[in-house]
Parts: sequence; structure tokens; C-alpha cells
Amino acid sequence: MISIIPAIDLIDGKCVRLTRGEFHSVTVYSDNPVEVARDFESAGIKRLHVVDLDGARTGSPVNSHLLRELVQHTALKIDYGGGIRSREALTRVLEAGANQVSIGSMAVTQPDILTKWVEEFGPERFFLGADVRGENITYNGWQNDSALHWKEFIAHWLGMGITDFFCTDADRDGDMQGPAIPLYQEMLRQFPGIDLVASGGVASKEDLDELEAIGITQVIVGKALYEGKIKI
Repeated sequence: MISIIPAIDLIDGKCVRLTRGEFHSVTVYSDNPVEVARDFESAGIKRLHVVDLDGARTGSPVNSHLLRELVQHTALKIDYGGGIRSREALTRVLEAGANQVSIGSMAVTQPDILTKWVEEFGPERFFLGADVRGENITYNGWQNDSALHWKEFIAHWLGMGITDFFCTDADRDGDMQGPAIPLYQEMLRQFPGIDLVASGGVASKEDLDELEAIGITQVIVGKALYEGKIKI
């Protein structure tokens, strides 16, 4: 059975969701992310995808104190991202207890620095976001579109030993239009050795069934969980 990874997006210490990554379209779902995480864990969830949206906007993690609380109060495996653009930020997040750091922009804008981090900390500590608009990688909270095709992006980092990738179709996230099935099929066909986590657009159990049918084993789900479209 496909595994659900709930997304906990943080702004001002609150659990929120954005629509298409736009900060002016914020919905607050809880003032207590730790309580939300514990509810997920009690329902059988094993892993969380935590995004520090304040950190993504400012360029340095802001909510690492909440990461520590999540680690202290749950046994969940946690990947954490948002604003990890320096070695100091990277080590702060790992020392706070993240199992992996999720990286997007750095992999596009400063690949040489990320390569050094991968060599130092090990490729297994990195969860790379191959977020796509059209055919190309988008980054910086989807505010910037690169000229880098997703095939070139994945091939490069797979060559560095990273096998854990997540992919969001930026035009689908937060709208619950359904997942980007053709895109994921092509990614799995091109790179059968990657551990690809689907993200964005999931609105129903039928969407989960469709993802599982094409070989996706894990999916990040946010809005559909918070609004009761999918019951764990």
C-alpha cells in the first residue's frame, strides 16, 4: 500500500497551507504543529515532510525550535526544508534531529556547494526537490523558473549518489486537481533507480490508487488531509 507523508508547512509557528506556493493565499489549519504531528502518528503515519516557509522566504531556517519539539514528542522520521542555504543552517537542522534535509533552490543555484555537503554528510541525508513547471525545474518557492530540464537535474544528482527525490508540479499544488501522473510515469521510466515521492494535487483516495498503480510508493499530502478529503 502507498504510504502517505503528511506535509506540515510552517509560518509564524503555525501549520498552514499555501495555494500554488503563493504567500498571499495562506490558510491556517492549526496553531500547534506538534499536536498535529502527534495526531498523524497516532493514526499510523511514520514520516513527516516539514517545510519552514518563513525560512524559505528569509533564506535561513526560522522554525528549527519546532523541529526539536517534533523530534522530542514523536518518533516520526522527519525531512525538513526551507532556507537551508548555508552549512551553518544545514548543521543546525541536522542537530535539531531531522533525518533528512529537503533541498530545492541550492541544487539549482549553488550545485558546487551542495556537492561538498553531499560529500561531507552523505547522500542519504538529502531529499531533493525536483519541482517542475512545464518541463523545467522551478525553485525559490516556485518564484523562479530555470532553464534546467528535470531529466538533466535528476541525472546529475543521481550521479552524486542521491536517490531520494520529491516532485511537485507547481501548477497543481494546493489546488487538489489530481497528481501529475504522466510526469511521474516518465520520471520512473527514465530513472528506475530513484525513490520518487509524489507531491501536490492529491485530492482523493482514487488519486492515491492511481499513483500506486504507476509504481509510486510514497506521496506527500497536505490540503487534502487537513480538509478531510482523505482519511488516514
